[in-house]
Parts: sequence; structure tokens; C-alpha cells
Amino acid sequence: MKSFTDGMQYLDAQFKKLELPDTHYTDIEFEECLFEDCDFSRAKFKQCKFINCDFIRCNLSLIDLTGSKLFGATFQESKLIGVDWTKATWPVYHLDFELKFQRCILNDSSFFGLTLNELIADACKLHEVDFREGDFRKSTLSGCDFTHSLFMNTNLENVDFSESTDFAINVLENKVKGARFSRYEASSLLELLGIELVD
Repeated sequence: MKSFTDGMQYLDAQFKKLELPDTHYTDIEFEECLFEDCDFSRAKFKQCKFINCDFIRCNLSLIDLTGSKLFGATFQESKLIGVDWTKATWPVYHLDFELKFQRCILNDSSFFGLTLNELIADACKLHEVDFREGDFRKSTLSGCDFTHSLFMNTNLENVDFSESTDFAINVLENKVKGARFSRYEASSLLELLGIELVD
């Protein structure tokens, strides 16, 4: 297969080494599909559905998901730079969309205002990612690099930040009750309050 067909349904299909940058698709449903070593950079998937799909070593940078729905999607060792996740459709009757990112690069992305409880990001790069106004309760964001990422009015209750680094989270401007941080990195939370730590 060299491309997809608009309006089609793909069930339990495997797509390997597809090179489809800058392509446009509409109203396609993918369920239980595997995407491996594919390039969908700058592609547009509008009004599509990705249900229980796995993306392994794919390039999804600057992908446009306007009006699309994702549930149970797993991304492994993939590039998702500059993705505006707010363009996708996130039904209000769901709080947990079972999204999982493992060893991915999500720099310059936006989750502004989204409710994505129990989101999983493991050993990911999350530089300059916008988490403001979002609700990420009970998420696992461990082993990640949050350099210059934005948190403001963000619900981070019971989030596991263990082994994560370089976050700037003001505990007065975000909900952090029950959140877990590595002991050394937790000191940065106090520095934002103007508290000086001494040995």
C-alpha cells in the first residue's frame, strides 16, 4: 500500500515504512493498526479515528489532527514535534483516553486546556510544551525532560514526575496535591517560591 483512501476503514492492518509527508486525508478510521517506521510529517488527518493503534519509530512532526479522535493510541520512539493536540476532538464524556508515549520527542507541542487524565509519558523529551489550563490527574510523566515547558492553572494532582527533570511548576499556580517528584528535582519547586535551600 502506497497511500490511504478517504472514507475507508482499516482494521488490524500493518503499515510499514510508508513515506507520506505533506499528504491530506479525511474521514478514515484506523482500529487495532500498527504503524512502523512511517513518515507522516506535516500530513493532515482530518475527522479521522485512531482506535487502539501503535506507532513505532514514526515521524509525526507537525501532523494536523483537526477533528480527529484518538483512543488507546501508543507512540514508541517516535517524533511528534510541533503537534497541536488541541485540534483533535476529545469528547467530554471521557477523561482517560489511554494515550501513551514512550521514548518520544514531543517538543513544541500544545496540550493547552485539555483533559487527559492518566496520560503516560515515559522517558520523553517535552521541551517547550504547553500544559497550561489542562487536567492531567493521575498521569505518569516519569523520566521526562520538561525544559521550558509551561504549567499554569494545571491540574497535576497525583501525577508521578519521578526521575523527570527541568520542570518549572509553581505550586501556588497549579494543583499538585499527591504529585510525586524525585527528591533532588523537588528542590526546584521551592526555588520558584523564593525559598533558598542550604546544606
